[in-house]
Amino acid sequence: MISQFFVLSQRGDNIVFRDCRGDVQKNSAEIFFRKVKFWKEDDKEEAPPVFNVDGVNYFHVKVVGLLFVATTRNNLSPSLVLELLQRIARVIKDYLCVLSEESLRKNFVLVYELLDEVMDFGYVQTTSTEVLKSYIFNEPIVVDTDRSTPLGPAALFMQGAKRMPGMAVTKSVVAHEPGGRKREEIFVDIIEKISVTFSSSGYILTSEIDGTIQMKSYLTGNPEIRLALNDDLSIGRSGRSIYDYSGSSGTGSVILDDCNFHESVHLDNFDVDRTLTLVPSDGEFPVMNYRITQEFKPPFRINSLIEEAGPLKAEVILKIYAEFPSSITANTIVVEMPLPTYTTRVNFELEPGAVGQMTDFKESNRRLEWSLKKIVGGSEHTLRAKLTCSQESHGNITKEAGPVSMTFTIPMYNPSRLQVKYLQIAKKTKTYNPYRWVRYVTQANSYVARI
Repeated sequence: MISQFFVLSQRGDNIVFRDCRGDVQKNSAEIFFRKVKFWKEDDKEEAPPVFNVDGVNYFHVKVVGLLFVATTRNNLSPSLVLELLQRIARVIKDYLCVLSEESLRKNFVLVYELLDEVMDFGYVQTTSTEVLKSYIFNEPIVVDTDRSTPLGPAALFMQGAKRMPGMAVTKSVVAHEPGGRKREEIFVDIIEKISVTFSSSGYILTSEIDGTIQMKSYLTGNPEIRLALNDDLSIGRSGRSIYDYSGSSGTGSVILDDCNFHESVHLDNFDVDRTLTLVPSDGEFPVMNYRITQEFKPPFRINSLIEEAGPLKAEVILKIYAEFPSSITANTIVVEMPLPTYTTRVNFELEPGAVGQMTDFKESNRRLEWSLKKIVGGSEHTLRAKLTCSQESHGNITKEAGPVSMTFTIPMYNPSRLQVKYLQIAKKTKTYNPYRWVRYVTQANSYVARI
């Protein structure tokens, strides 16, 4: 059972607070924020998702910069409470269109109405968006999505693909089009987070894909849906490699190590024709989660070099190669590299004509940071950094720097080649033809190159 639930901003402001049982002190939000902000235990700079202070267990998740927190004095399952917090965030987002501090403040009446239905005296009643629609009567106040950060990977598609309407992924499940009609549409997102570790010579040491097929439905009447995946999809380890990947539309078998499905998915025909049948509920939910640990072609290659360039001097050279088709563009790329602890100053040199690139030297933790607004497939980018040190290297300077890490987002690209072949919706009438949107995105989970 949950004693308290609250949502804090990045500044520690209390946006939402619900005391369910009254057995935890009222200033718990302030205690929690101070503990998280100045966390120094276990030689870690970031607080774990679960910790105990004076007999009170604190559970928290961070969603688009907001801290969703639950407290209790009971010994609850951490995974249960963390999953509950994620689901509450998702339900609120389904109703408010956009999850942000502004939307929470403007819709506080609706948010508290939702919380009253989700939890009763600290016990969870339901987190189903569809079930809650029968008990929620307040209409959301829509905030300006241009100034707010949407929740979920679908927001990544608001960056300019003409075939994808940006407003649709930030629409409330109870919202209607002008004139009172509800727009019939459904979104399917294939989201893949990749983890790759390169050796100092550029060979792949480890590689893994954590993927999910996410669905968001705005269909009235919840019609039955058939979602078909690759015919050559197989589940279970085998000796084959998928390293010959050439693009999102490439051919070849797709091999999943393991996968799981949402409770609403029927697998009657899955073994025969790789088709999933389901009746989608309102709101956003994962249709399928999967994992791949076999070799795949990484989207980026990273070459790094650090060497001494004279007394108290050193030079770093970073090169990034985009190994995906030129029709695809990666965005929000950030490259980071820890430098020797005795580095005092860094002078950067970008390639001639570089546009949309920024560099910085974080003196507090001696870290080099290189940001690129976008990278077109097939291109190459180079950064040179000249270091000034306060003392001579203790030995091999290579061992005192790195590794290089990278974060990025690539819309309409998926290294696994898992595809939705078609999305079939049961027709109510001959003229019934809802909009269907299928989108792909790849994100870096842990993308590291050793020096």
